[in-house]
Amino acid sequence: MDKRSSIISTLVEQGLMPLYYNADEQKSVQLMHALYEAGIRLIEYTNRGEAALANFTAMKKAAETLPGLYLGVGTIKTDSAAQTFIDAGADFLISPALAEEVYEAAYTNKVLWIPGCMTPTEILKAEQFGVGLVKLFPGNVLGPSFVQAVKELFPQMKFMPTGGVDTSVENLSAWFKAGVTAVGMGSKLISKEVMEAGSYSALQEQAANLLATIQSIKN
Repeated sequence: MDKRSSIISTLVEQGLMPLYYNADEQKSVQLMHALYEAGIRLIEYTNRGEAALANFTAMKKAAETLPGLYLGVGTIKTDSAAQTFIDAGADFLISPALAEEVYEAAYTNKVLWIPGCMTPTEILKAEQFGVGLVKLFPGNVLGPSFVQAVKELFPQMKFMPTGGVDTSVENLSAWFKAGVTAVGMGSKLISKEVMEAGSYSALQEQAANLLATIQSIKN
């Protein structure tokens, strides 16, 4: 199994893609450790600040002691950003939209790319690129009913809504019942308060509980 397939199978198993950005390098690393200790093996670090590259590089170094962890980068909109983070060791790339130039960089480097889609036209285009997993964004606008409506049109496609997904059993159940493979979750899991206070043990506990909830829903 190549790395791209392995990442997708890990996501299918985990059912969750935590995502965050913090301007502080040490906090970025410690948040990663807390998520890893909770059992999470896929993390999206978002390219949303000046320190993103430096912090990501530090995280990759720290991740050498965390076997089985895949560390990717989100909010990748250009081929130059894609190449920069691929060179920094990104295991996968996530875009907020169907950024074709990012696809080219990812394809050339044999790196998994997860594009953001909001319409059947975009999902079809992603499918034509050979993409097997798309991020549905913004999830709060689309909702579980959108997944139910398009799932039959794209039976081979895997869907991961991001934005508008929360930690409640009701919300998670609605998404998985609609047919998503996983959910992306940022501030609902890794809140501003958790980051500011450095509540790593609380985050670890919440993330572990969230993983358990998702497993029970899927089973």
